[in-house]
Amino acid sequence: MLGYRVPAPNQALLVSGKRQRGTDALQFKIVTGHGVFVVPIFSRASTLTLAMQEAEVVEDCFTQQGLTLGVQAVIAFKVGDDHESIAAAARRFQGDQSQMATLVGRIFSGHLRSIIGSMTVEAIIREQQTLGEAILDASKTEMGRIGLSVDSLQISSIDDKGAGYIKALAAPHQAAVNQAANIAQARADQASAMARQESDRNQAEYARQTAVARAEFQAQIDAAQQKAQQAGPLAAAQSQQAVLAERALVAQKNAELREAELIAEVAKPAQAEADRITTLAKAQAEATRLSSSASAAEGRIALDQRVIEQLPDMLRAVAEGLQGANLTVLNGAEGLSGLTASLAGQGLALLDAVRGGLAHTVETPAGPAAPKSLGASDPARR
Repeated sequence: MLGYRVPAPNQALLVSGKRQRGTDALQFKIVTGHGVFVVPIFSRASTLTLAMQEAEVVEDCFTQQGLTLGVQAVIAFKVGDDHESIAAAARRFQGDQSQMATLVGRIFSGHLRSIIGSMTVEAIIREQQTLGEAILDASKTEMGRIGLSVDSLQISSIDDKGAGYIKALAAPHQAAVNQAANIAQARADQASAMARQESDRNQAEYARQTAVARAEFQAQIDAAQQKAQQAGPLAAAQSQQAVLAERALVAQKNAELREAELIAEVAKPAQAEADRITTLAKAQAEATRLSSSASAAEGRIALDQRVIEQLPDMLRAVAEGLQGANLTVLNGAEGLSGLTASLAGQGLALLDAVRGGLAHTVETPAGPAAPKSLGASDPARR
C-alpha cells in the first residue's frame, strides 16, 4: 500500500517530519514490530539496526608491576530495545551506523588499560572473569548514554610481549604438570608393557595349547591312517586264518574218518583175532591145568600106594636096627608104650615126608625122582 512502511524484526523505523506533541516528545517517531503510514513529502522514514554487532580491542596495557601485556578482547553489543536507547543511538549514529563498533572499541580500550594498570600479572591471568566484569561495570554508564548495551566481553589473549614473565610463572606449574604427565605416561607405559607381556604370555599359552591340540589331532589321524592301512592285511590274515582253521577241521575230520576206516579195516579184525587167540590160549591153559591136576592126583594115589606097600618094610628095618641097640626104657610099661607110639608117629611123619617129596618130584619138569629107600644101614635111623 502506498506510504505504509513495516520495519524488519531487528530494525527500528524512525519517522520524522510531523511535529510531535508534548514538551518531552521526540522530534521523530520510533516504530518497532508493526507498520505505519508515512505520508510522502510531509514525512521521512529511516531505519536503525537493532542487530548484534562486534567490536575487537587489541591494546598494550601496563600492569601494576610495570610489565607490558598485549591484551586482546572481543565485545558483543547492540542498540538497546527501549525507545530511549533507540533515540540516543539514532541521534549519534543515524548518519553513520558503522561508527558504533569504532566507538565501542575505543571506550573499552580505555577501561581495559585503566583496570589492568591496577592489577598484577598473576591476578590478571588467574582472574580473567573478574577482569571482564570490572570492565563491563566501568563502561556500563557510558554505553547507556549512547544507547548501547553490552551482551558479553571475552578476553581472548594475554601476551607479555616476549618478556617471558608469564612463561616463568607457568614454569613451576608446567614442571609439576610435566612431572605428573611423565609419571602418568610412565605408569601408562608400564601398564601397557604389562598388558603387552600378558598378551604375549596369553598368545604363547594359546599357541602352546594349539600346538598340543594339533599334535594330538595329528596323532589320532596317524593312528587312524595306520589302522586303516593295517585293516586290509589284518582282514586278509584273519581270512587266511579262517581258511587254515577250516582246512585243519577238514584234516581232522579226514583223520577221524581214516582212523574209523583203519579201526574197521585193521584194528577190529586184529582185536577179533587177538580175542580168538586169547580165548584159545585160555582154553588150552585150562585144559593143561586140568590135565596136570589129574596127573598129579593119579601120581599121589600111586605114591600113597607105593608108600603103604613099603611101610611094613621100613618099620621092619627100624625094628631090626633096634635089636642090637642098648636101650633103657624108663617108666615100665608106660615108657614102652610111649616108645612104640613114638616110633609109629615117626613112621607116619616119614610117610608124610615121602608124600611131599614125591609130589614135588611129580610137579618138577625133570620128572619124578625115585624115592629114597630106608634101609638098616641108614645111619640117621639108627
